[in-house]
Amino acid sequence: MAYFPTWSVRTEGVIAPDERLPWPQTIAMGAQHVVAMFGATVLAPLLMGFDPNVAILMSGVGTLIFFVLVGGRVPSYLGSSFAFIGVVIAATGYSGSGANPNLGTALGGIVACGVLYALIGLAVMAAGTAWIEKLMPPIVTGAVVAVIGLNLAPIAVKGATATPFDAWMAVATIVVVGGVAVFTRGMVQRLLILVGLAIAYVAYLVLANGLGLGKPVSFDGVAAAAWVGLPQFAAPNFRAEAIALIAPVAIILVAENLGHIKAVAAMTGRDLDRYVGRAFVGDGVATVVAGYAGGTGVTTYAENIGVMAVTKIYSTLVFVVAALIALVLGFSPKFGALIQTIPAAVLGGVSIVVFGLIAVAGAKIWVDNKVDFSQNRNLIVAAVTLVLGAGDFALRIGGFTLGGIGTATFGAILLNLLLSARDAGRLQVG
Repeated sequence: MAYFPTWSVRTEGVIAPDERLPWPQTIAMGAQHVVAMFGATVLAPLLMGFDPNVAILMSGVGTLIFFVLVGGRVPSYLGSSFAFIGVVIAATGYSGSGANPNLGTALGGIVACGVLYALIGLAVMAAGTAWIEKLMPPIVTGAVVAVIGLNLAPIAVKGATATPFDAWMAVATIVVVGGVAVFTRGMVQRLLILVGLAIAYVAYLVLANGLGLGKPVSFDGVAAAAWVGLPQFAAPNFRAEAIALIAPVAIILVAENLGHIKAVAAMTGRDLDRYVGRAFVGDGVATVVAGYAGGTGVTTYAENIGVMAVTKIYSTLVFVVAALIALVLGFSPKFGALIQTIPAAVLGGVSIVVFGLIAVAGAKIWVDNKVDFSQNRNLIVAAVTLVLGAGDFALRIGGFTLGGIGTATFGAILLNLLLSARDAGRLQVG
């Protein structure tokens, strides 16, 4: 088998990872994946005091690194990971506004995390996935994927409900995206996120800028921004304390990535287990490269998995196109300024849909793997994991704070191992 697929052309139905649409449609789908990742990829660096344009650029670079290392066999987009936010803030003492004055310290920890992540990938390549499967069976991976969507939900809702007008505009955005998904056909339906966002944005401009019902969109920043310019690159500074805080995030990324691969495998009907180790290495190397450039740690993006779940287009070439678009946009301050004009209500409405699709993708792992919820163990693992993640349950361990996603991830793994020692029968819920 060749290292890369040949990507035969297919124009309708489910598009497999080793197939592609005609190039105009492939480019359009790539643009939609850029839109899907953009909100979270930009939001994460803003919350940590990083340069969003560097994050966009490194998401493209990281996606291409991942694509090469998995031989173009696993459809995934790499974007800013929210798993780093809590530990970066703890390691740097970031105040929450403006540029992070201790950015180099955070970058050193991110690079170390990427190295650890890549080493785990090499171990999987050498020893196989059996030990990973034992630690993270479908009940665990499904719960972790679902938790990622549920944990992000408050971010989307908070951003969409600042004012009554914003809340109603977010509802309208959800309805528009849903309408495109259900009542349209062909390429318009497959571009539901992009088309829905565009329609909702225009509606917002009419209602806010035209009729004065909401906060008008200002384009002053777009006019002042340059078309082409370098983002603010930065170098890492390696400190033991920061490395000890940030490097363990690799465990969370392993669970995320494994869950994503399982979700994609279930959707595509392909056995992707042979690529798990290479996927971990790709994600780890991409995180190292991002850290050396001044970007956030990256991870395979559930938002883009949600888009695949709806469109049924899994061609890996779509992600190459998306990555190239991200590279171009990373060097365009004007585009960054334009994207930041998207109203929070509209972006929040789209995020609610996409984050919901992430949560459902986790449930789909359970369904596809026929997880038996009549067993006490599975019920407890799923129930506790979902609430820990959705409630953002945090634990402080010395100077290290484990956020909701981390607590839920480790909780799911440890609970499953503990309760697997003895199946306690069946629980009947009436």
